[in-house]
Amino acid sequence: MNTPQQILKSYYGYDRFRPMQEEIIRHVLQGKDALVLMPTGGGKSICFQIPALMLDGTAIVVSPLISLMKDQVEALRANGIQAETINSGNDEFTNRIIRERCQRGEVKLLYISPERLMTEITWMVQDLEISLFAIDEAHCISQWGHDFRPEYTQLGILHEKFPTVPIIALTATADKITKADIVERLQLHNPQLFIGSFDRPNLSLDVKRGYAAKDKIRTIMHVIRRHLHESGIIYCLARKTTEKLAEKLRANGVSVGIYHAGLSIEERNKVQEDFVNDRIHVVVATIAFGMGIDKSNVRFVIHYNLPQSIESFYQEIGRGGRDGLPTETLLFYNVQDLITLRRFVDDSGQKEINLEKLKRMQEYAEAQVCRRRILLNYFNETTDRNCGNCDVCISPPKHFDGTEHVQKALSAIMRTKEQIGFTLTAEILHGTYSSEVTAKGYQLLKTFGAGRDVPFRDWQDYLLQMLQMGFLEIAYNEDRHLKVTPLGKEVLYGRKRAELAIIEREDLRVRNHKERQFNLIEEDAGIPKTENKVLFERLRELRKQIAEANHWPAYIVMSDKSLHMLATEQPTTLQAFGEIFGIGQHKRDTYGERFIAVIKDFVQSE
Repeated sequence: MNTPQQILKSYYGYDRFRPMQEEIIRHVLQGKDALVLMPTGGGKSICFQIPALMLDGTAIVVSPLISLMKDQVEALRANGIQAETINSGNDEFTNRIIRERCQRGEVKLLYISPERLMTEITWMVQDLEISLFAIDEAHCISQWGHDFRPEYTQLGILHEKFPTVPIIALTATADKITKADIVERLQLHNPQLFIGSFDRPNLSLDVKRGYAAKDKIRTIMHVIRRHLHESGIIYCLARKTTEKLAEKLRANGVSVGIYHAGLSIEERNKVQEDFVNDRIHVVVATIAFGMGIDKSNVRFVIHYNLPQSIESFYQEIGRGGRDGLPTETLLFYNVQDLITLRRFVDDSGQKEINLEKLKRMQEYAEAQVCRRRILLNYFNETTDRNCGNCDVCISPPKHFDGTEHVQKALSAIMRTKEQIGFTLTAEILHGTYSSEVTAKGYQLLKTFGAGRDVPFRDWQDYLLQMLQMGFLEIAYNEDRHLKVTPLGKEVLYGRKRAELAIIEREDLRVRNHKERQFNLIEEDAGIPKTENKVLFERLRELRKQIAEANHWPAYIVMSDKSLHMLATEQPTTLQAFGEIFGIGQHKRDTYGERFIAVIKDFVQSE
């Protein structure tokens, strides 16, 4: 077996490489350094795993989390590949056995954390033939990266100790500064930069603006019901929010876990294990959750709050649909998120850069053009067509002459001497006698109640649009009061007209409302329309039994996409079974007869 293509088919069960994978593999096989930038779920691992199988010696894979290493080692073993991990979770006897197996050439890939690598490097220099170093999550080495880890900075020693061993650094998100930092800190030798496409067409993109907490819950429950017994992640900004939201979901019968940095390591590990092994279906988490998740069948990712940057957002939604099947992503966005995140930015040590990143995230959330084009453009990738799988493409915003609305709002702000924020402005316009309105005498203003025919939450949305269009700005240094800009005054004094987007809200209280369908055709995404649903469930049950017997997550035994193909093609011979997507020789020989027996039984009972 001497070609990358043969290994791809034999071990992984894939007929062809994804774009750039084969080019990267051949580059590494020539002993050259590389920096690989591909989105989460883009197929980075194969770029170093196949060279490791083809070269003499052991490939050292540096990874930041024990859970991530464990998942990848289990997945490799399930494909019949000899892989091990040395980490603090092993006892010293186990680690010694692993070292001896590596020295005998029995292990093709050894996963290890950066700090553990530093303690193991002496025996590696003396006794181990190393084929290559793969630095996973390489952005962790850069102080500009969003997950900077000081222990990664020691990895610059690798080329000093192993000058002829190639290094491949891999990351899902890295801006221009971070890429340069990775190359410098790892001391890469004339590395070639490989940038894969960031287009993940199986991920639908949806943004809901100005939703109150109760509307968010209703919307989240509709998403969960669409994905019964399937996995999803919900990201929140604050620990307290994760706990409150999880409590509400439990009250609605959802099997849910919480994950944030305030929990003990034991508690976090348990939640992660339960999620990966499908004992719970939903995790409500802060951004602390996700890097260690290699789960391929996450069917929805929800952001309860606005993320701090497009890099973070894209990496987090990228944890959904890694198997290529249709996956929902949903982002809730309101002004309070913006204010909270701006406070984080002001307190950060990199204010200018973080402020620019937050602005770009805000632009995405407020966009009225194809959202996927905005994401791709951020990563310096262009496309000449709209995606058809985001909310803007499916329901393009309609506009009306909103000059009068804008003038009323700006007048209310000016009459308070620009001493109010979003909520007070909306209360004045709607004519709400709140304690703060009456305490300050704002009910006596000429504009009080001037927009009572417009729902209160719609005023909040219109104010957000006015901020987006540059009629307003937030004075963060003045208790976040709203200020009317020169452009806003042009509208206020009648010198310019202003268009606003019509607000179209779903009635979330209607139980049997028609769910919005994204345009992505299931067949295009790998789910054949002709599959038999009953057979699929029987195959899924068998997969679960095999997974439990091996103490593996179900997706390691076989991906959802492979199960869908089996339920469609219904192979009844080992050879035909081995031709199914994602089934290599080892899985064919190990599980084939059991799956074929289920298929034959189903066919005979039809």
